[in-house]
Amino acid sequence: MTSLSAEILAADPEPITSAGHAQLGIAVLAGIAVIVLLITKFKLHAFLALTIGTLALGAIAGAPLDKAIASFSAGLGSTVAGVGVLIALGAILGKLLADSGGADQIVDTILAKAGGRSMPWAMVLIASVIGLPLFFEVGIVLLIPVVLMVAKRGNYSLMRIGIPALAGLSVMHGLIPPHPGPLVAIDTVKADLGVTLALGLLVAIPTVVIAGPMFSKYAARWVDVPAPEKMIPQRTSDDLEKRPGFGVTITTVLLPVVLMLAKALVDIVIDDPENTVQRVFDVIGSPLIALLAAVIVGIFTLGRAAGFTKDRISTTVEKSLGPIAGILLIVGAGGGFKQTLIDSGVGQMILDISEDWSIPALLLAWLIAVAIRLATGSATVATISAAGLVAPLAADMSTAHASLLVLAIGAGSLFFSHVNDAGFWLVKEYFGLDVGQTIKTWSVMETIISVVAGGVVLLLSLVI
Repeated sequence: MTSLSAEILAADPEPITSAGHAQLGIAVLAGIAVIVLLITKFKLHAFLALTIGTLALGAIAGAPLDKAIASFSAGLGSTVAGVGVLIALGAILGKLLADSGGADQIVDTILAKAGGRSMPWAMVLIASVIGLPLFFEVGIVLLIPVVLMVAKRGNYSLMRIGIPALAGLSVMHGLIPPHPGPLVAIDTVKADLGVTLALGLLVAIPTVVIAGPMFSKYAARWVDVPAPEKMIPQRTSDDLEKRPGFGVTITTVLLPVVLMLAKALVDIVIDDPENTVQRVFDVIGSPLIALLAAVIVGIFTLGRAAGFTKDRISTTVEKSLGPIAGILLIVGAGGGFKQTLIDSGVGQMILDISEDWSIPALLLAWLIAVAIRLATGSATVATISAAGLVAPLAADMSTAHASLLVLAIGAGSLFFSHVNDAGFWLVKEYFGLDVGQTIKTWSVMETIISVVAGGVVLLLSLVI
């Protein structure tokens, strides 16, 4: 790291403008409009769109260009420093899971014990477990062969099997760390990761049940299509002589979750920073150590168990990092956009507006994330941007409510995926649907997830 970048990371950026609320409001709308236009109309990569949109925001807010650039650079650097390693570790674990046949082992074992009416519930379970360490797009690619084969061999409606799987993946993506959006939101609002993870799982259960197996009954009636033959690819494990066992695979996947939840539990029970036990769990339950431990364990329980040589494991790790370069850049640029929002005074403006309008902070966070999601089509961009806007609201919140704020943002970021979302087209093409059918199934499912999760978060805020 250069001395300049070290200085940027170490120092808090100075406020870049003291513009009034009206000018700041116009600047925010213009900045988001530029991002939306560049992504949707000109098909520009989200990293470039966020960078240009940030500069537009700063210029319209009346900021000197050098201050806006400094804020963007500081936000990008701190975001990548905070979550970049975690995203990389998650990608490595996911690649080991896929290439070793561990994911197929989970799928085959659960499906062997499920059938008939229980099949949609089995698909939710499979997607939720596999979705913990995998990015949404990777999870879709991994699960699509399973969904199509189950639908074809069992003579099930494609939507009856597919919607639960998509719901499980989407809920994990939007609400549960170590996915990029939740991680950045946790870092931005200074929430506790373990508490957020625990509450996120609590919110995820009713959400995925309603949006998955329950909604799939109606989706199957609205859109009755067969599994497209051309989209059934060869599975990864078909070329392997052996693969890891079910129990050890599940243990490896859930290891980071267990470590982070254990840290949160110890912090609540002991609540003494000087206590040796708590200090130990603070280390092993930190996201970095928890994910690193899972990767190291996975090299042996997944890679070596599948018969991988040292060179094959090294190649798998190397291949896992290439595809996340774009994700890291988007997340980093989103952090730069967030920091520019904060330094321009937009966060304080949101705080003032929330006080004047008497809008509950959690509902305001959800609505802002919904608006950005509808405009940009990206759940990650919506989460990062909304977190930057509402971060000041978390200043006086309890630990639990700060975590609920993160979850409210995550819920809003999943609202009504449509034609400006890459996930929309991914689902459409894999399932062989037309645009109308995709809206009636995938888009409605995403909306149900957003509304139900947002509602559960608000209910939890009343009792916690």
